[in-house]
Amino acid sequence: MKILVAEDDARLRRNIGYILKKEFHHVAEAENGQDALDHTHTEIYDLVILDWMMPKLSGIEVCQQLRNTGFNGSILMLTARDDTDDIIQGLDSGADDYIVKPFKMEELLARVRALLRRKDKVIEQVIQIDHLQLHVDSRVFLYNNKVIDLTKNEFLLLEYLFMNKGRILTREQICIYIWGYDYDVSNNSLDALVKLVRKKIDDGQSQSHIQNVRGIGYKLRDNECFRQREKN
Repeated sequence: MKILVAEDDARLRRNIGYILKKEFHHVAEAENGQDALDHTHTEIYDLVILDWMMPKLSGIEVCQQLRNTGFNGSILMLTARDDTDDIIQGLDSGADDYIVKPFKMEELLARVRALLRRKDKVIEQVIQIDHLQLHVDSRVFLYNNKVIDLTKNEFLLLEYLFMNKGRILTREQICIYIWGYDYDVSNNSLDALVKLVRKKIDDGQSQSHIQNVRGIGYKLRDNECFRQREKN
């Protein structure tokens, strides 16, 4: 899962990030509210962990703006405020849960697991574009209803593109999703992976399903592109 940790206490932020990475999550960090909001404009997160009191924008303000713009991921609020009215305010702003400081990391992990399990239930499990079909839960990819054999990285590439269908993804975003935040691969490695996947999902007679966006990265062509192609 992809998690954003927004906390102005650098030590606590790093500790939370370290623990979550050990749970095999992809973790990004933000040191203030505005930075957190900027992260969500360029990346899709399953969970955002927000400190209540942060510079520039408070956790409450970030939470409200996220919900107002349609963010449907989970939000966990970190707060030193344990007054009932404050907690109600946090939940009313759009947070799914809260945890009062100081807390044990075991409690934080338990809350994170619960929120992500809840998130899992609403993830689109079958994504279809043209004659391509990706089954997220069973990790199966079909081409004209026939199973296509994919390596782990080939499936991760398609999974990320399908879950962000029609959206431009940067090279960095794709590399992080496939190889993790500490990835040490060249642009050539990503291009080679895309080339291998194209051979498996394209018919060779028309435009590739995976579109190269010069100077930025890649995107998956949407259904409208294929309908227009078929009309022509």
